[in-house]
Amino acid sequence: MKLLVLNPNTSAAMTEAIAQAARTVAAPGTTVVGACPSFGPRSIEGFYDEAVATAGVAEQVRLHADAQGIVIACFGDPGLDAAREATTAPVLGVAEAAFHAASLLATGFSVVTTMTRTCTIAEHLVHKYGFERRCRGIHGTDIPVLALEAAGDDVLAQIEACARDALTRDRSGAIVLGCAGMASLCGHLQQRLGVPVIDGVAVAVKLLEGLHALGLGTSKQGDYARPLPKVYAGWAAPLGWPALPD
Repeated sequence: MKLLVLNPNTSAAMTEAIAQAARTVAAPGTTVVGACPSFGPRSIEGFYDEAVATAGVAEQVRLHADAQGIVIACFGDPGLDAAREATTAPVLGVAEAAFHAASLLATGFSVVTTMTRTCTIAEHLVHKYGFERRCRGIHGTDIPVLALEAAGDDVLAQIEACARDALTRDRSGAIVLGCAGMASLCGHLQQRLGVPVIDGVAVAVKLLEGLHALGLGTSKQGDYARPLPKVYAGWAAPLGWPALPD
């Protein structure tokens, strides 16, 4: 299968790191293609960044119309519903995928993310997806997203310390990593913490492979029906449906 791992920010280094993390868990026969928007923020650390990034997600979903599965590799799951409208392929956000996996492994889980200001975005998703009874806490490390591009021992130690505190304070049994840029740290953290540590990128890859193997895709009846044909104005003109970008 062709799997699109779509990083909604415009950091080429982070996009490649996330794609490589996806390749390490992908099954033989799965081709992982990493992509990021041609415009938008270099990192997503708030509602404004996320709003602009959502349009970039729509752009890349349109450009990769042959993808057989799509991972939205940002913990805010920006553009997830829009992407599902635009394709019949199954589309998963890393937050939604991680919440489901964590709920299968522990009675309660904690989220450890980057900037504290983004905790509210994660809280909104917990309620949207119906995990408010399983998520026991969301904790910011105040590590800038771009610091994860070359995360050293100090960054790993900071995340570990926050996770240990979360496990104790929340009485949780698992940790969800609240940024796709943390994917490469998952194994190290799980070994150190001794509890399940869930990276939504890896989980999304495996779930999408399963959905593809079962011949399942996004329904086109109801809310995820194709977008209505219409003209878009200004810089968004190429995104109008059904015209494709040049």
